[in-house]
Amino acid sequence: MSKTSRTPASARKTAALKAVVLPADACPVCGTAMRETTATLKLPVNGEEVGVPKAAHLKCPNCGEVVLRRDHARSLREAALALYRTKHDLLSGDEIRSIRERHNLTQNQMAALLRLGANTLSRWEAGRNVQTAAMDVLMRLIRDVPGTLDYLRHQAA
Repeated sequence: MSKTSRTPASARKTAALKAVVLPADACPVCGTAMRETTATLKLPVNGEEVGVPKAAHLKCPNCGEVVLRRDHARSLREAALALYRTKHDLLSGDEIRSIRERHNLTQNQMAALLRLGANTLSRWEAGRNVQTAAMDVLMRLIRDVPGTLDYLRHQAA
């Protein structure tokens, strides 16, 4: 009796799966070589699907599976956030930073006044996340309406 016939079928199957090594550009679903392409891809931003045209990605010509490399994913996210900001006319990260600095506030102080988590304002200023429309209005009030900051300080006390 051969050694193979004594090994349970599930063990042989597991061994066979471990032995398969796919090339780096292989589709994780079917193993076909993937191709770099561009197309409109959608990404959720603040609960809204944002379509990013001409987004670079890998696509399997056999099964249609889409894979993003790290640089593709970063570019897709940055483009989706920028499109969302433009569509909803939201302040940019630089504008948010300018408002905070004009009032001589640290990120932690401004975050406390807006009742945000400690890192949220940092991510907005860096462009890694985008504020809601309501927070955008509140920051515009701080920028444009005298006394708003004093009111928020009084409420936070």
